Amino acid sequence: MTPDERQGSPSPERLAVPVQRFDLAATAAQLRAEVPASAAGHRQQALVRRGPLSVILFAFDADGMIKEHSAAGEVTIQVLAGRLEVMVDGEVLSLGGGELVALAPRQLHTVRATESSDMLLTICRTPAAPPSA
Repeated sequence: MTPDERQGSPSPERLAVPVQRFDLAATAAQLRAEVPASAAGHRQQALVRRGPLSVILFAFDADGMIKEHSAAGEVTIQVLAGRLEVMVDGEVLSLGGGELVALAPRQLHTVRATESSDMLLTICRTPAAPPSA
């Protein structure tokens, strides 16, 4: 796998197979070993991109973060290992391994690792809402 594939630009061939299986702990360990962290203190690899569905594995260094943003779809943030703080609407949700938070489309949020952490992000893009009458 190339560094570009690990950073979120996977080859179409890798994503085209009908069945994909991942060892998430091993993939996160490989990310940490082979890819330098971004300036924001994290690495990521797109695992699945099919139609509206994306599944992305993140490996955070302690204090790594994703600045405030939103996604045009339903989002789940699942902590696989470590601890993350997800800031939503002024509230800090502290999540540990095995915990998950679900966010509505376009919900602004920030993610920060309080220690070395692995996160599985799932996005299911939704069509844009029609303009109100």
